[in-house]
Order: sequence, then C-alpha cells, then structure tokens
Amino acid sequence: MWARALNRLLSHLFKQGRLSVTFPGGDTRVYGSGAGGPEVAITLHDENLPRRIVISPDMAVGEGYMDGRLTIEGDDVYGFLSLAIMNIAAQGQPWFRRPLETLRWLKRRFDQFNPVGRSRANVAHHYDLSGELYDLFLDADRQYSCAYFARPDMTLDEAQAAKKAHIAAKLLIKPGMRVLDIGCGWGGMGLTLARDFGAQVTGITLSQEQHRVANQRAEKAGLADKARFHLMDYRDVAGQFDRIVSVGMFEHVGVPQYDTYFDSVRRLLAPDGIALIHTIGRAGPPGATSPWILKYIFPGGYCPAMSEAVAAVERHGLVTADVEVWRLHYAETLRHWRERFEANIDKVRALYDDRFCRMWRYYLIASELTFRLNNQVVFQFQLTPKQDAVPLTRDYLYCGEDGGLRHAAE
Repeated sequence: MWARALNRLLSHLFKQGRLSVTFPGGDTRVYGSGAGGPEVAITLHDENLPRRIVISPDMAVGEGYMDGRLTIEGDDVYGFLSLAIMNIAAQGQPWFRRPLETLRWLKRRFDQFNPVGRSRANVAHHYDLSGELYDLFLDADRQYSCAYFARPDMTLDEAQAAKKAHIAAKLLIKPGMRVLDIGCGWGGMGLTLARDFGAQVTGITLSQEQHRVANQRAEKAGLADKARFHLMDYRDVAGQFDRIVSVGMFEHVGVPQYDTYFDSVRRLLAPDGIALIHTIGRAGPPGATSPWILKYIFPGGYCPAMSEAVAAVERHGLVTADVEVWRLHYAETLRHWRERFEANIDKVRALYDDRFCRMWRYYLIASELTFRLNNQVVFQFQLTPKQDAVPLTRDYLYCGEDGGLRHAAE
C-alpha cells in the first residue's frame, strides 16, 4: 500500500529531469521526462521508508540519507535536491498529502513558541557546537549570515566585509553612539562597529560559546572598553540605544513572539534612533519550517514572509524607513560554505562522525538550493520611531570609498 502511495506521490511531483528509485523490494521505477533537470538515482534500503516519505518527505528523506537508509548514486546530494526542490516548487503537493500539510501548518505556532528557556536550549543546539567546525567553513570573521556580493568576483571574506559595511551605512553610525547588537554571534559585527566607527557596542547572545569567544576577541583587539558581550535574552535588556542591529537572529524569534520582539526594539531605541533587522525570509506567503530542519538544525526556527514581519512592525510605533531584498546573495554565500566544508570534511569527521558529516552537508546543500530554486530571500528592514531619521533617498549608501558600498557595475 505505502509503495503504491509513494509511487503516486513521485509520479505527481517529478515532471522535470529524471529520478530513478529502487524500492526496498528491488523494484526500480523511473519518474520524470528527463528534460529540464538533472538525472539522479536513489535506493531505499528500509521497507518503512515509503510510508515515512509519504507522511513526511522532508523528515524521512533527510533522516534516511543521514542514517544510510537512503543512498544516492555517486552521493550526488546536490543533483538530487536540485531535482526535488525544482519539481516540488513547480508541482506542489498532491491532494492526498494536503491534510498532512494542513496539520503541519496548524502545528507551526507550537514549533515556534520560544520562551526564554526554550530559546536558550534552541541556540545551544546549533551555536554551541565545536568552534573548530565553524572555522572550517566560515570566513575569518566567523560571519554566519548572508554575505553581500557587491561584485560577483568577491571572495567570501570580501563579501562578508561588504555586508558589514552596507549595514553600518544604513545605521548612519557616528562615534560614541550606543549600539545594541541583538544576536551578536561571535562578535564580528559589534567589533567592526566599535573599531571602525567608534561605537559603544553592547552585544547579546544566548550561546555560551559565542559569548566566550566574542569577549575574548574584544580583549585581544583592545576593544573591551568599546564592545562588551552579554549572555542575555533580548527580552531582558534594559536601557536605551541610539542604534540597534540584529543580523541573522530574527529567524529564531518565532511568529508568536514577533510583537514582543518589536515592542522590545521600540522600547530600547532612542526617539530618533535607527534599527536594522537582517533576516532570512520567504518571497511567498507564510509557511512552515521543514520538520527535518526543526529537529536537526534550527529548533524553533522560522523564516518569515514579509507580511508577517511588517504587520508586527506596524503595531509597535516603528516607521519602516527602508526594506531591501537580497535574492541570490545567500545562495552564493552557502556555495562558498559548502565548498569549504567539503574541502575540510576529513577534519569535520575527526570532530564528529560520518552521520554528522552527512547531516551538515545535506543542510548546507538544501539551504543553498532553497535560495536558488524556491524563492527564499533575505530582508533588511530599516526601522525608526522618527519619520525623518534617515535620508530621503538611498544615495547615502553608495557614495563611500569602500567597494562594498558601490554598485557592482562601478
């Protein structure tokens, strides 16, 4: 029964390219015309996989690959996920899976319910992994968010520096300004604002590892008097700041906390202050996070539709001064991360094991292809309580001497 149901699902989904599937009993079936996409062959080694894939394709395929119960010919994860994502984006779900997708939608608010204790556990799951792991695929500054490829020939380090410069320009920072960095990571953004712009930076994170490393970096750079990093939730911050920056943290907030988040931004921002919120988002309507991503990569995570984020902004006395949408910048960032990870996979295996290597590679490839093939984007929201706090045009962003602040054509 479940093999027949899976056959129906695959027949519905795969129109472009060609997918060859060898079922647990040894029967091989082919799906797709062969045109307009890659050709990939997979083998299902577990008789329970057809049932699990029909019920939850994301979870079953991801876990099956991690555990070796689903193998891909030539280990061509990139080709397989390219084929799957492009067809799922084009065809959508068949009618018999729609009730299951509705249940997933209804469950999303529970998945995204992130009180302080749960948020701390979610952050530890991902960001308190070995620092050596992140050194093996990130840039030298450990920027774990979308880079800005102002020129297509930029290296990863150049594009990450350009991202920080672009954000600093939007913040219009002057020496001595008090800056709050919500979700400060390993301190790269805050240290840049302190060192290059003379800001007084307060960074907050829920990751013990990031907190330790960020303060060590500040001490080593001689910036401990200008940049301090605290193990703290955004809901517990007190005081007032001239600028607020948050890069790659909003994805961990969850829709049920959006009002609390933007109320906190408004409460902490000076009357003429500016906030810059940089987040992964979806170009389409609201959705739900992949259950595999929720379980293994980012518990509690969700990438918002613009409508969800802006609706919450509107309820809390903040003016949306600018919204910028970065489309394929994150796909290119993830390509660099994937290539670095694959080049260092033996070192990763020494830190963890083969299963972890398969999981992390699958995560990086799936993320890259979601940006390339399924309309995932990055939003930058520039917010302020005061209508005229920022210039009336974007010209100020593109007049600097730094190549990261110039159009790619220049």
